[in-house]
Amino acid sequence: MRKLVVGTFLTLDGVMQAPGGPQEDTEGGFKHGGWQMPYFDEDSGEIMNKNIAATEALLLGRKTYQIFAAYWPTAPADDPFGQKFNSIPKYVVSTTLDKAEWNNSTLIRSNIPEEVARLKQQPGSGIISVTGSGKLAQTLMKHNLIDEYVLWINPIVLGSGKRLFENEVAPSNLKLVDSKTTGSSVVVLTYQPDNK
Repeated sequence: MRKLVVGTFLTLDGVMQAPGGPQEDTEGGFKHGGWQMPYFDEDSGEIMNKNIAATEALLLGRKTYQIFAAYWPTAPADDPFGQKFNSIPKYVVSTTLDKAEWNNSTLIRSNIPEEVARLKQQPGSGIISVTGSGKLAQTLMKHNLIDEYVLWINPIVLGSGKRLFENEVAPSNLKLVDSKTTGSSVVVLTYQPDNK
């Protein structure tokens, strides 16, 4: 059975919105896009490489999918992240997209918990990775489908923005199974739900 892993960059106050660039997600008037980039260093790259090497598929919400699909297909041919992301299956949860054109992409339009549970049961022992995709992650939390969280806690406080753990997320006990610290003071914490 494959493992469903939610991996996301967070600020100390839990904000996950638009870590990669100023225009990534300005919803709600968010003006701090790109906050994570100054903290991405060589240590981060090594940790990210290991995580991506174990990834067999991506499970993405619509917004994250559109951001990825606009960039990775045209990434430099020698970019290892691009090579991986362009070749593996992508599953896109959306009720508004008519099609998903990025190579090896499949739309999931309904019965999300059932479809995700089915994906986890497919042959393989690698990771189905959920990156960004806050609303999708919250849906997966409510249905107890997440096997692991990899939280990249960055040493910055923004005070506003979308959060991974919003008010309506069901209570859950987690156990720490790994921790790493990068040279730029990012702490990468890996948690598993107690019931897994």
